[in-house]
Amino acid sequence: MTCGPGHLPMDRRAFLAHSGALAVAGLAPGSGRRHDRQPASTAITSSPARPVEVRATSLNFEREPLIRPSGFAGGYMTEFWQTVARIESSSGNFGVGLGTQNILWCDPDVLTRFTESGANALMLAVSDRALQMIRGERFDHPITLLEGIVEELYEYARRTSGVPDLNRTFVLNALVPVDNAAWVLYARENGLTRFDDLVPEQYRPGLSHRHEHIASLPSVTYALPIEEVERAARDGYFVIKLKLGHPGSQEEMIERDMERLTQVHRAVGSMQTRHTPDGRIRYDLDPNSRYQRKETLLRLLDHARKIGAFEQIVVIEEPFPYENEEDVSDIPVPIAADESATTAEDALRRIDLGYRGIALKAIAKTLSETVMMAQLCHDRGVACMAADLTVNPILVDWNKTIAARLAPFPGMQVGMMETNGHQQYREWSRMESYHPCADASWRRVHDGVFVLDDDFYARSGCILDRIPHYEALVAPGAPA
Repeated sequence: MTCGPGHLPMDRRAFLAHSGALAVAGLAPGSGRRHDRQPASTAITSSPARPVEVRATSLNFEREPLIRPSGFAGGYMTEFWQTVARIESSSGNFGVGLGTQNILWCDPDVLTRFTESGANALMLAVSDRALQMIRGERFDHPITLLEGIVEELYEYARRTSGVPDLNRTFVLNALVPVDNAAWVLYARENGLTRFDDLVPEQYRPGLSHRHEHIASLPSVTYALPIEEVERAARDGYFVIKLKLGHPGSQEEMIERDMERLTQVHRAVGSMQTRHTPDGRIRYDLDPNSRYQRKETLLRLLDHARKIGAFEQIVVIEEPFPYENEEDVSDIPVPIAADESATTAEDALRRIDLGYRGIALKAIAKTLSETVMMAQLCHDRGVACMAADLTVNPILVDWNKTIAARLAPFPGMQVGMMETNGHQQYREWSRMESYHPCADASWRRVHDGVFVLDDDFYARSGCILDRIPHYEALVAPGAPA
């Protein structure tokens, strides 16, 4: 099986048979493409009978500037585009879905070829193409709708961008608003009001946990002042996500990474928390694929031992490039796949290489793919966490809806979810006012955790509610 962010899955059937997570309908990917966007390889075993026929679609976006350039993956971004997709059915129902575009996370190479605005416009064009493809089509479930278009859309994105080995994450990020709109429309078309009822039966075991508390992970990017890291720890945040993989050569990168780890550990390493067994805070290190060799990463861990930070590292996310297929089972810290696990097939490959965790990103890799990956990890006994893409407040709760249902990460007593939009956006408070449940207590962080009560689960985080501000941007006749 050849798969990865720069490649299409070549043998989905083998994956399905291996994982035991999905049912096989008997069609290979790319074959049997039918007019009604029916499943290529996935059979939904508990889908309500009513299919959805797409009558009309529309798309719009807003630009949201950042407080300061956001530095990670060896680069910087100055704003994030918030995309809004609307899908209307032949019965008159509609669903509106949101996305946050993050070109740097998806494929840094795109930003070497285009300006930041040009790269954002390119991803928006991919979202628009997806909506064109589904117009006039029928689907039985959002998962099968996505599966019916993703391969063709990937080829479109490669041709349009001129990047032959474009990362698959670029297309999935573009699909997020479309996929979310499809889930909302599917719910309304079938009279479903609870997220749990939307998930097909074969994927429910992977999302069967119910956390009362989820740790909120702030993100420490390259340029974040150390005073703000100290403030976050004093406010109760007890898992710090530290962005590493600084720009420059590998030697320059490791030197700056060790310096940054020392700086952060010196500032917050001895602070106390009641949420961990030893009372000390934890680190999630995220080099975003910048480490070319395992030896370089081991140097970083040796340095962590010297400064006394090693025991507080709970996980390292995606240290190596996509093409690096070294076994990581001998690295003495759990390694989690993120960018390299864009589909369930990708996740399976990384698990076989010794990865002990998968960073789920329903707000970046689509909810449909995330539901399948969560089930795969459940079947293989691999831990999951929910990672952020610096998304808007409404998408935070799409992510939280998944994080709330994942088993705890090893060594942690609560769920884990990164959320950093409040640190990054210039007008976060205004963006929060667009949330349909803006005043809900489960939206706030208390002593480093989200407290999820019955209201959160009963209302499914309000992800299926109406969102007037964004709906107005894509209403029939609205300027686009």
